[in-house]
Amino acid sequence: MDRTLVGATKVEVRGGTFTVQEATDDLPPLHVGAEPRIIGRRPGCHLVLADKKVSATHCEIVATDRGVRIRDLGSSNGTHLGEFRIVEALLHKPCTVRCGDTLLAFSPSKSAERVPVSKSERFGPLVGSTPAMRAIFEKLGVLAPTTVSVLIEGETGTGKELVAQAIHDKSDRADRPFVVVDCSAIPASLAESMLFGHEKGSFTGATSRRVSPFVEAHGGTVFLDELGELPLEIQPKLLRVLAEQRIMSVGGTKYAPVNVRVVAATRRDLLEEINRGAFRDDLYFRVAQERITVPALRDRKDDLSPLLHRLFEVAGKATAYRRVTGESLERLERHDWPGNVRELRNLVTLALAYDKGSGPIDLAAHLNERATPKGKGSGHGGVTSRPGHPYARSKEEHDRHYFKGLYELTKGNVTEMSKRAGLNRETVRIYLKELGIGGYGG
Repeated sequence: MDRTLVGATKVEVRGGTFTVQEATDDLPPLHVGAEPRIIGRRPGCHLVLADKKVSATHCEIVATDRGVRIRDLGSSNGTHLGEFRIVEALLHKPCTVRCGDTLLAFSPSKSAERVPVSKSERFGPLVGSTPAMRAIFEKLGVLAPTTVSVLIEGETGTGKELVAQAIHDKSDRADRPFVVVDCSAIPASLAESMLFGHEKGSFTGATSRRVSPFVEAHGGTVFLDELGELPLEIQPKLLRVLAEQRIMSVGGTKYAPVNVRVVAATRRDLLEEINRGAFRDDLYFRVAQERITVPALRDRKDDLSPLLHRLFEVAGKATAYRRVTGESLERLERHDWPGNVRELRNLVTLALAYDKGSGPIDLAAHLNERATPKGKGSGHGGVTSRPGHPYARSKEEHDRHYFKGLYELTKGNVTEMSKRAGLNRETVRIYLKELGIGGYGG
């Protein structure tokens, strides 16, 4: 979200009001502020329109420092501004927007709205000095002590799991389990068993009892990572568990009560997925009682320095940051960061793996083994640094270089490698085996 910093503890956004014209229902005007608002046909939207030509989740509106951003959510009949069908636009003057056959009159606010931001540049394991991140820290500080379900949105590698962990750690459930469920790793055929557990002998291959992560996390937090990858057929069953706070395992005969807070994350735009029929709107509105959108690293490059400080600190090499060259930092600022903070963390891991303990550290040198941006603002994340090689070969070279350095740095400790790489341990073992590192394969 775009924001202009005012002083040290406020940001300015410019909102407005949408009023339905010629409405048969008595619909109140919808005020738009710093929190996103959804216009659509389904209950749960902030402005519900009975128009059959309006999609379930039709468009999203939010105040920014440049006016109100309106974004079509892949609607069937489009969002129109005058004669033009728009994908996204900024509104800062009075105008009329059409969704389906419904006309909405927009009136900009006469004055800017000031929204509080955190005084701190840290929240748990998260760091950031930009207004966008400090606004997130402020919101997290409000949400963490509650039981509100939170949906964390953002590109791959932006640190969504760290946000979820921070919410748990700052809540009253901090001394209870924080259980991660990777929805992208759940096969459709085993989804019910992996989510809700199963009894021994309940199906072929069920040689032992499996406990549901919701039971494991009783009293704590369940983090549903990559929720957008969850098979459609299992979504209503998950919704039932969340609504009723009770669960029955596959092959079980009675329900068990569960007391968990749900935090979810996704790299997909679930509002668009709803319109495609790939995600249930009722599950979305149950999980996304509040939303946190983590910005891409390319949109918060002023945070590079504090992030690097933190990454060196976590690696136990806090003083090594002082040896990073200025030229190296300048090159990092020009990089497009397609892998976001995860890519930056991997870069630090590589640099430390080859560091001799003295002398300058050129972090940017390792970008040559990864990706070089095509140009400022390219938005493509660049091309491989070995354009004469097929993509698969270039990727394999990068993976071998990265995992070899990671193996040496952690002395082969798979758990530590998993933590530093942001991957589960089984995935790390697969890489080691495929690349023939550390005796895992040839």
